[in-house]
Amino acid sequence: MRRAKRIFDISLSLGGLLLLWPLFLIIAVLIKAEDGGPVFFSQKRIGLGGTSFTMWKFRTMVPHAERFGGQLTSSDDRRITHVGARLRGRKLDELPQLFNVLLGEMTLVGPRPEVSKYVAMYGSEQRKVLELVPGVTDRASILFADEGARLAEAAEPERLYIEHIMPEKILVNLEYARSATLLNDLRVIVDTVRHLVRRPGSETKPVTGAG
Repeated sequence: MRRAKRIFDISLSLGGLLLLWPLFLIIAVLIKAEDGGPVFFSQKRIGLGGTSFTMWKFRTMVPHAERFGGQLTSSDDRRITHVGARLRGRKLDELPQLFNVLLGEMTLVGPRPEVSKYVAMYGSEQRKVLELVPGVTDRASILFADEGARLAEAAEPERLYIEHIMPEKILVNLEYARSATLLNDLRVIVDTVRHLVRRPGSETKPVTGAG
């Protein structure tokens, strides 16, 4: 299964990059034109076995955003740029992670990788999610598509994330891993695309910079 999944990842991510390179170019021009800041945002995330890796995405927030807020961004976060809001709505900011997939640091379908701050809060059962290769999308991303709105409405956003959203996502991912197949992975990818086409929205993600 692991070998087949790797071949699956390489084939689809390479095909995606070859197909989407014009879109990459357009996005890069739009980001640069808005405020002159960097096109890409990189951040250390925790991957397989608790090891750290650099995850890439298109920048969706003002430069040096970490100076003006915390590690969570809600859908109404003022640090999000105009172009960034559009990218987040369709998850286009995640496209550079196809390079992470090619490098073997991520997989197309797997639990979204966290920053070390939140991984340090995992309990023993929750740490089992670190036995899985982190992914670009997963079933939890679809189920929690309204995460940004939920945090925007919360009196204590980080507490909501730590005590409810994060544990629930981990449970979803561990349950999915028990019956994961390439066919199920393909279904998650298709469902992700369908959901984004049908209902664009902003996802809340842990950030420590101009994400």
